[in-house]
Amino acid sequence: MTRWYTEKKREHYYKDAKKQGYRARSSYKLIQIQKKFQIISKGDYVLDLGAAPGGWSQVAEEYCGSDGQVIGIDLSRIYSLKNVIFLRGDVTEESTISLIKDTIEPHPVNVVLSDMAPNISGNYSLDHAQSIYLSNHALNVATTLLENKGHFVCKLFMGESFEDFLSSVKKCFRKVQCFSPQASRKSSSETYIVAKSFNKDKS
Repeated sequence: MTRWYTEKKREHYYKDAKKQGYRARSSYKLIQIQKKFQIISKGDYVLDLGAAPGGWSQVAEEYCGSDGQVIGIDLSRIYSLKNVIFLRGDVTEESTISLIKDTIEPHPVNVVLSDMAPNISGNYSLDHAQSIYLSNHALNVATTLLENKGHFVCKLFMGESFEDFLSSVKKCFRKVQCFSPQASRKSSSETYIVAKSFNKDKS
């Protein structure tokens, strides 16, 4: 019954994504995060890390509106979206951080989103370690580019290093919560850290 329900739910979000024109079922994860935490406001400049195929960028653009801007970045090529700037680069490299700065200046970054995930190997410890590696780089981007009181959302896989990473986030943000959207697969070990109100003085 549990497996049947999970498959049914996956099919539901997949069909809804197709119907509403979203590029990925994961779009609903950001919608659910936004509804609960109000991460993105009208006029915000939003940076979407690991943006391919563009589902989160679509949702972010709807929330920030024409007065804001979404910049998505990924190693893979992303087909263009109206009112979204897509960059191709590796967020673990300083040259990519410089590219983002050059693209967004003089505007401050209000929100950093990271739905990045490693290529799944099937080895739980390895997948967790790679997830933490990407999450640390996402946090570095956030603490480098976010304006004071900006927000950060980051996906990672649960495991032995989770609490250490969570502690690192709490040092830099005033409000931090963990959240598992309904759109996430029940069998997945992923969770999202939602961090609000960046404390620039402590970064």
